[in-house]
Amino acid sequence: MSFRNSKEWKTFTEPIIHANPISVAVLGICSALAVTTQIIPSIILMLAMTAVITLSNVIISIMRNIIPSNIRIIVELVVIASLVILADQLLKAFLFDISKALSVFVGLIITNCIIMGRAEAFALSNTPWMSMWDGLGNGLGYGYVIIVVAFFRELLGSGSLFGIQVVPDFIYAMGYVNMGIMLLAPGVFILIGLLAWLENALKAKGGKR
Repeated sequence: MSFRNSKEWKTFTEPIIHANPISVAVLGICSALAVTTQIIPSIILMLAMTAVITLSNVIISIMRNIIPSNIRIIVELVVIASLVILADQLLKAFLFDISKALSVFVGLIITNCIIMGRAEAFALSNTPWMSMWDGLGNGLGYGYVIIVVAFFRELLGSGSLFGIQVVPDFIYAMGYVNMGIMLLAPGVFILIGLLAWLENALKAKGGKR
């Protein structure tokens, strides 16, 4: 059996394609509102989020048979909080400017319901190996949405990409004006709504084949 037909592949791709935590489940919207005005902070947050959710899934899965059910939420929070603190300290040590740009939103990964949801719904009842794939899939599913949103917000709202101006000055001289709404909360909801519509349209088209 090829990897593409394996249970691991299905577990990995499910949250990216069919059950995306943002565009389908509408979770983790706060960070999408806060950090997606630029691409670089969005990429760093995606990497931090993916690392935390993957490692927390694996650790909680390893401990699943020894965690008392009445304190499982507390144990999950301790594991997640420890990993978030570690990620935050690493960013401050090696990417201080980006850490400042992300402000409190790395720390707020602790409260991200995607991570707690996967710990409860998957890691507590599956092996560490499968929990790793679930964590990777959910992290990348979350990440691809915020990066797509950040791409269009930075391009349309600021005329730049990766902090570099890409809209030529002569375009502005001809009367072009950046779309200020893309730097505000409504811009995020518009983009996520369009992305959700596109995903559903592609799924419907694929289902008719």
